[in-house]
Amino acid sequence: MFGKRKISYRQPILKTAKAQGDWAEQLACEWLEKKGLALRHRNFRTKYGEIDLVMQSEKCLIFVEVRYRKNTQYGSAEETITAKKCQRLSLAAQGYLLDKGYNINTAIRFDAIAITAAKQPHLNCTINWIQNILVQ
Repeated sequence: MFGKRKISYRQPILKTAKAQGDWAEQLACEWLEKKGLALRHRNFRTKYGEIDLVMQSEKCLIFVEVRYRKNTQYGSAEETITAKKCQRLSLAAQGYLLDKGYNINTAIRFDAIAITAAKQPHLNCTINWIQNILVQ
């Protein structure tokens, strides 16, 4: 896996898993935009699953899986990116490309943003951008 980059942000106190997931996706999107990527689509759903974020760089279309963990008791956010999840992401990306009319020569990449909460609420969470989680 290439291009690990980390940065920290403060996290709000959120009560539901959906609210936490929405916050994590919004944070990931804003963070990637600051890195120069442009948002193309959010929460694209197919029968194979959902693509959290579709971003565009100068060179390619990037399908982003966002993973959030409020603690690492049951594993890190990075460890939740399984082979099965990658397979579903790949199939969902194929559906996206067909649905949006991209051609077969479109350059694509699969990345993950892993967000881990701080142990204390007043501290920052950590963002880990993992590029090329799946090589086509």
